[in-house]
Amino acid sequence: MIKVLIVDDSILIRKVLTQILSDQADIQVVGTAADPYIARDKIKALNPDVITLDIEMPKMDGITFLRNLMRLRPLPVVMISTLTQKGAPSTLEALEIGAVDYIGKPSADKPELLSEYASEIIEKVKMASVANVSRLEVQANRTPPKVIKPIEKQGLNRDGLIVIGASTGGTEAIRELLCMLPVDTPPIVITQHIPPVFSASFAKRINGMIQQEVSEAQDGDKIMPGHIYIAPGDKQFEVVQKGGHFYCKVYDGERVNLHKPSVEVLFDSISRNPQLAKRSIGIMLTGMGADGAQAMLRMKQAGCYNIVQDKESSVVWGMPGAAVDCGAADKVLPLNHIAAHVVSHLKKGIKR
Repeated sequence: MIKVLIVDDSILIRKVLTQILSDQADIQVVGTAADPYIARDKIKALNPDVITLDIEMPKMDGITFLRNLMRLRPLPVVMISTLTQKGAPSTLEALEIGAVDYIGKPSADKPELLSEYASEIIEKVKMASVANVSRLEVQANRTPPKVIKPIEKQGLNRDGLIVIGASTGGTEAIRELLCMLPVDTPPIVITQHIPPVFSASFAKRINGMIQQEVSEAQDGDKIMPGHIYIAPGDKQFEVVQKGGHFYCKVYDGERVNLHKPSVEVLFDSISRNPQLAKRSIGIMLTGMGADGAQAMLRMKQAGCYNIVQDKESSVVWGMPGAAVDCGAADKVLPLNHIAAHVVSHLKKGIKR
C-alpha cells in the first residue's frame, strides 16, 4: 500500500486528487494539507510514502518547502505544476532540488479537467514510490547549479555523435553529465521525456551553464560539433543524413512506447546508419519504463558503443535496467563516472 499526502491550497484540487488516487487498490491517501505548515505536521504524524506538492501556495511556496523537506527528511515528491512557459523554470528548479517528477495542473476554476490526468497521476505516484530516495538526497544536498568553468579541450575524436536517452530523473542527470564533459566532444543529441514548453526552458537553462551551444532541436538543423540538440516536447526527433552531413528531423509523429518524443525513435535513427553508429556513443540514463532499450540493442548491433547508468545513481532504474537486461550495454557506470569514460573512449577513437 502506497501512502500519499496531498499538499495543495485548492480544496477542489485536493478532493479530485483524493478521489483519483483512492480509486486504486494499492494507494491510500492518508491525508491532505492546504499549506506547507500543515503538511509538515502531517508528515510527522502520517509518515507518507509519496507527497504530491503544489508550487504556488500561501504562507510558504512549494519550492521553499521542498528544499526544506529534502534537506531534513527526503521523501519522493511529485510536483503538481502548471505546465506553462511561466511555470517551467520553477518546476525545473524543483527537479534540481530533488522532486522525482511533475504532472500538469489545470486552472483551479476548472478542477474537473484534472480527471483527464488521472492515469498519469496514478502512474507517477506509483513510480515515485519506488524512486531511489538516497539518490534524491544526494541531489538535494549538492551546491546549487551555476555556470560551469569550461573543461579544457581533450583532443577528442569528434567524427560521430553522442546520443542520450532519459526520462524520470533525467533532466538533472543530463545536466550533471553535460557539465562534466569537455567542450570538444562530438555533437550531442538528446531525447528526454518532457512536455512541449519545458523542453525549450530546459535547453535554455543548460545553455546558461556550459560553453557548448544548447538548443531545442528544430527540423532541418545541421548537426555541428560544439552543439547539443534536445528533442522538443510532443515531437519525434531523429538524426538523418543528407549528402555528407547530418541533420535534425523533428516531426509530429505517432507516440512510440506511449512517448513523444521517444528514445526508441532517436536511437533507431542511429542504428539505421551503421557507418554513423560505429562512430557514435549511446548513453541511457535514469527513467521509468523501457523506452529505447531494444533500440539501444539495435544500436549496439550496428556498431555503437553503449553506456548505461547504474542502479545506485539512478532515480528510477527502469529504462537503464531494461537496456542491461536485453544486453544493450557495453558498460554500466555511476552517473559521475560516465563523462570520464566517454572522454577515454573518444581519445582512443570510436571503434569496436
